[in-house]
Amino acid sequence: MKKKILIPTDFSKNAWNAITYASDLFKNKECSFFLLNAYNATMHSRGHLMKDKAEMLSFETEKNKSASGLANILEMLDFRGLNEKHEYHIISVKDDPLSAIQSTIEKKDIELVVMGTKGASNYENKLFGSNTINVMENLRSSPILGIPLDARLVHIKEIVFPTSFKTHYKRRELVHLVEIAQLQDANICVLHVNDHPELTVEQQENKQLLEDCFEDASFSLHHIGGSDVNSSVKRFVESRGSDMVSFINRKHSFLDSIFSTPMVEELGMFSKVPLLVMHDSKY
Repeated sequence: MKKKILIPTDFSKNAWNAITYASDLFKNKECSFFLLNAYNATMHSRGHLMKDKAEMLSFETEKNKSASGLANILEMLDFRGLNEKHEYHIISVKDDPLSAIQSTIEKKDIELVVMGTKGASNYENKLFGSNTINVMENLRSSPILGIPLDARLVHIKEIVFPTSFKTHYKRRELVHLVEIAQLQDANICVLHVNDHPELTVEQQENKQLLEDCFEDASFSLHHIGGSDVNSSVKRFVESRGSDMVSFINRKHSFLDSIFSTPMVEELGMFSKVPLLVMHDSKY
């Protein structure tokens, strides 16, 4: 069965990089890629008749831009050289990005969303675009792989998985991480960040559960001291040249600190390192 992957695009360089990164990452796997562009009419004018006419013209303009942009992507993919294991479908819809993504996941039974971390309209000094943050915070029906503009896939050797061991794990939450590790023959670095390396009984049980979940992949256990999870993870990733960071987005946990304004500015590693966000299966 083909793996179904959704890739939203706003036709930016970062969005194109996300498409090529996903194609290369899953080059040896049968995949159906759904390329989604969500557009909206934004023109306004005085007077009801003028306004209605202007909005209709704006709608048609944006609709045509969307269709043309998606057709252009297919041409670029064809020029790049298509993989016989891959097929591409284009979807153009008038909607906001998050709603369009949620609807497409439901209609197409999508397994993974791959998207650029910045869009066409975001400032250069922002590591994450507003749409990306909105999707990562609110989309819980699919894991998300965020691809920075500077990320290039040669071969993934190491994926860092930060954890406190304070919550238990389920195989279904981690299936995409294990799959990527297997496809790339990569090692999963389970990273415990804490000033106290000793684990409680509950943490030891959760650690064992995690080891069971990773039994079909290569993994190693690491500990790094520090009370600031973000800077500790950044230090670990930079020191080892890791290729990806992955974590489970639980309510009021790691994601909250990552997407607080100061932390987004500090986490320079995400300018080059893809981020795989998975979800607590309870939600």
